[in-house]
Amino acid sequence: MNVDRAVMAFAAFVIFASLALAHWVSPNWLWLTAFVGLNLLQASFTGFCPAAVVFRKLGIKAGCAFP
Repeated sequence: MNVDRAVMAFAAFVIFASLALAHWVSPNWLWLTAFVGLNLLQASFTGFCPAAVVFRKLGIKAGCAFP
């Protein structure tokens, strides 16, 4: 697994978790879904993703999108 795939998997997990929390706990959890979506959008334009930095520091090898 490389950083690119780890970022996508982490984003998907957080989105599904926030959707479940919004359904069973409070609709305010949808703000977390919006935050993840906005972070993915800004990463596509800037190439900077905080999650990629963390995964790189954890020793996951670099990918194409986040070298």
